[in-house]
Amino acid sequence: MSPTPAETPAAPSWPVLDMSERRVLGVLVEKSKTTPDTYPMSINALVTGCNQKTNRDPILDLSDVDVQHALVSAQKKGLTIRVTGSGRVERWKHATYDAWKVSKVEAAILTELLLRGPQTEGELRGRASRMEPIEDLDALRALLKPLAERRLVVYLTPQGRRGTVLTHGFHAPDELERLRARYAGQSLDDDEPRPAALSREAPRPDLEPRLLAAQAEIDALKQTVAALHADLGAVKEDLRTLKAALGM
Repeated sequence: MSPTPAETPAAPSWPVLDMSERRVLGVLVEKSKTTPDTYPMSINALVTGCNQKTNRDPILDLSDVDVQHALVSAQKKGLTIRVTGSGRVERWKHATYDAWKVSKVEAAILTELLLRGPQTEGELRGRASRMEPIEDLDALRALLKPLAERRLVVYLTPQGRRGTVLTHGFHAPDELERLRARYAGQSLDDDEPRPAALSREAPRPDLEPRLLAAQAEIDALKQTVAALHADLGAVKEDLRTLKAALGM
């Protein structure tokens, strides 16, 4: 009797994350990398980070209750951790490295997909590089290959072409199908959007990386300012609590 061939292990299936959970997780990972002094994060800081007008798509208007609910829901999935300390302000951190078994640069890639949703490889490389350096598209594709095999990322258009679009692997099945249908008719020769001033001229491959890097630096500065504002809010909250305890 011939031995039964060994079955190929199936790629893991990841829990579905709703929009609030994606945004909260993305902000936690992002801020841990870009503004580590404000991490772990308070609810106030997370609300500010979730509702930023830069590096976010779509723009949201989450309340502290929305963020709290998303944190608790993600905690049940092993993705967030509540931090208790000497202060009265509740703080949170992410647990994605352990939950997803990813490296720092892989976490940066997934974070950008959580914060912005579907995007081209070129867009993803430029944006993720503000957190962890990714030399070029070939380096990105080498990183994406094992993530795709594990279904942490999903390609929405054929791989290996200019303008290939991908997303994270935490969508509900019906949502993923809608995304596939949305991008099915996209030209495979489309690349990441260029500034309007350049779109009427011949392509400038030498200029695009510098433009992406400059935009990433501007975005990072905006994030730092937003984080400082959020941290100031947390300090004011601590001060109010202290004054109340002292009867002032």
